[in-house]
Amino acid sequence: MSEKMMSKKKPAFPVSDRLDAYLRQYSRNIEIPIFYEDLLRFQGSVVVYDNNDEDTLWVRVFYSEYDREEIDLSLKKVYSILHSDGGDSIVPYLNIDAIDYCTFGNSKPFRIKARNILNDNFTYFYVKKTDASRVYGLELEHILSPYNLNFLVYQDTLIEEHIAGIPGDVFIKEMLPDCTESEKSQLAKEFVKFNERCMIRLLGDMRSYNYVIVPTHDFDHVVYKIRAIDFDQQSFEGNLKIYRPQFFKENNKMVALVKEKLQANSIDQYKLEERSIVAKRFMSFEDRITELLNIAKEDTISLPEHVETLKNAIYKLTQDMDFKEAPNMGTVLDLALHFVKRNYENVSMRQILEQRIKL
Repeated sequence: MSEKMMSKKKPAFPVSDRLDAYLRQYSRNIEIPIFYEDLLRFQGSVVVYDNNDEDTLWVRVFYSEYDREEIDLSLKKVYSILHSDGGDSIVPYLNIDAIDYCTFGNSKPFRIKARNILNDNFTYFYVKKTDASRVYGLELEHILSPYNLNFLVYQDTLIEEHIAGIPGDVFIKEMLPDCTESEKSQLAKEFVKFNERCMIRLLGDMRSYNYVIVPTHDFDHVVYKIRAIDFDQQSFEGNLKIYRPQFFKENNKMVALVKEKLQANSIDQYKLEERSIVAKRFMSFEDRITELLNIAKEDTISLPEHVETLKNAIYKLTQDMDFKEAPNMGTVLDLALHFVKRNYENVSMRQILEQRIKL
């Protein structure tokens, strides 16, 4: 079912001059010493297996001695730009342990493992080809979700920090069966909120391997959160179901958990909570997100047939005539976020008036 819902191949959209200027304004566009194309010069590769000896769909790549020396130094400098002040002082203390390449999916990223040689602490970051959809997705995630994101764009290369967590498909298969009933209830709640957040901001293709489960120990229990890790399908597809994780078969066990653990009124409550949180974040960053949305409204980030399908589907859901007249996907996204914000403001004003009447 998932494959039938999705387009076979999503094109990469270029970053417009206006979006490029926006990225420079917010220190997202910074010159880096290496490009995605440089990493494609590898001479060979071996398959990377997980702890269960299963193919991870990543390969570890190798370069000629001359290229490896140059690439390693450049990647260390990228790490410094992404995580530090961009200076060379930390470069002698870094080692590039591995460069992995994934041929699965649209982005075909490189995953870089950088290690501090003084204490063996390591982290990952990703090198990808720039795509306007992904840039909008990363920036919207940074502004509207509970999580900050660190990324850089320079010409045709995108650098993304690693988002730590347990891959959703791994968690569902290996860890979910051992969760306590209380933990399952909490996971059900988080999936409802995650599902709502994706739909509100039109983030698509949240199959279980495109998000992570993040456990946090809090006193005597574990709190679970769900984070998106792939932003390739931001505001592209026409099928509204693409933006609702509940409709992907890979998430069937999470959907079953929601049905088992939550009553209808609780589901409605958690949806309302998430809509309210997104609206509050919108208002907190209104100037910045308005600037981003105005750029998206002048940009091409989808296909005309997808725009037509999606705007009609959202009109049927909201009965808001503005959607029917939207000329492009950026406008649909703008209308969707303003619809949520407007509803929140209307409810809040009504509550204030009701409170005044009582007084």
